[in-house]
Amino acid sequence: MAREGLEVADVFRHFGPAYRDQNDASLSAARRRAMIAIESCRTAALGGHVERCGDCGHQRVSYNSCRDRNCPKCQGLARAQWLEDRRAELLDVPYFHVVFTVPQEIEVIAFQNQTVVYDILFRAASETLRVIAADPKHLGAEIGFLGVLHTWGQNLSHHPHVHFLVPGGGLAPDGESWVHCRPGFFLPVRVLSRMFRGLCLRYLEKAFAAGELNFFAAYRHLHEPAAFRRYLTPVHRAEWVVYAKRPFAGPAQVLDYVGRYTHRVAISNNRLLSMDNGKIRFRWKDYRDGNRQKTMTLEGGEFIRRFLIHVLPDGFHRIRYYGFLSNCHRKRKLARCRELLGMAPAVPADPPADYRDRFEALTGRSLRECPHCGTGIMVVVESITRLRVCDPVPDTS
Repeated sequence: MAREGLEVADVFRHFGPAYRDQNDASLSAARRRAMIAIESCRTAALGGHVERCGDCGHQRVSYNSCRDRNCPKCQGLARAQWLEDRRAELLDVPYFHVVFTVPQEIEVIAFQNQTVVYDILFRAASETLRVIAADPKHLGAEIGFLGVLHTWGQNLSHHPHVHFLVPGGGLAPDGESWVHCRPGFFLPVRVLSRMFRGLCLRYLEKAFAAGELNFFAAYRHLHEPAAFRRYLTPVHRAEWVVYAKRPFAGPAQVLDYVGRYTHRVAISNNRLLSMDNGKIRFRWKDYRDGNRQKTMTLEGGEFIRRFLIHVLPDGFHRIRYYGFLSNCHRKRKLARCRELLGMAPAVPADPPADYRDRFEALTGRSLRECPHCGTGIMVVVESITRLRVCDPVPDTS
């Protein structure tokens, strides 16, 4: 299918083979797979089909997508389905967006220990929210919320932080009433910040004592317990940044906003401006300079390196659910919340089996409609077989 504009896939196809040759020893299997998936996405390498309009005869070739979670082109249907699932879980209360960030010293440890430290960020932040919300001095209720891990800044730098979407209230300890938060206010961010700091550092120190943290290059010396303690000394005293944004205006705004934070990758195709003379130029927003829009230029290899920083380890869940939204309690406790809030019971809908019907139901856009005449239906008339490409056998001599 015809397309316009520069894509991340173009960058990977152009610079990816040389990057793999130069960095073969340091590329994890997850990052290598992400590179190959993005380069192959919607090309003949993955196969596809030929469609023809039953009215005007217009013909088009549609190649299959890679469906990799790191591909900028493969998140549309997954995002739409996820949002539809979350729509059924919305409660008729205000929602708050709470963000937990860490100091630069912790970012460095996370860079070299992704799985361990990202899990610690989720654990410390979610425990902070649950414990403080349960305290009668603040809310005195069990809350339910979801968290999304982001690891990037606008310039593709490493900046791990967790976004949480939290209803403004929760279930009373006896489960017999809904406890509303104060209008326009959820929980005190200074209290959240200090408990998060304490928990995060405690869990980091436990991970270090258990031998779960590794350090390389300029930070190799942190293997020594005394050096590790000295390194963390400044962050014990620093104020960690936790902030809660204004409550959303309503459920529609909640979904629109959270949809920007879930099925995203480090950079979208629409931010790319050019690829010339071995360099990539893209737009970014500088939050430290009044949110000004700026442009950045990187060498092709450096662009790929920064992008791959944000490819998460295999099996890592970047969207997680807690409290009365946790998987084991969600159905029962959500039903109780709706009952206490006077809401009608949720009626689950069976999604269409065919992805094209599902896409149209979720987005309102048809994948069957002829793009040429606008009235005919595109019908598959031929299949394109996926290319059988074997990876070279590694030399183990």
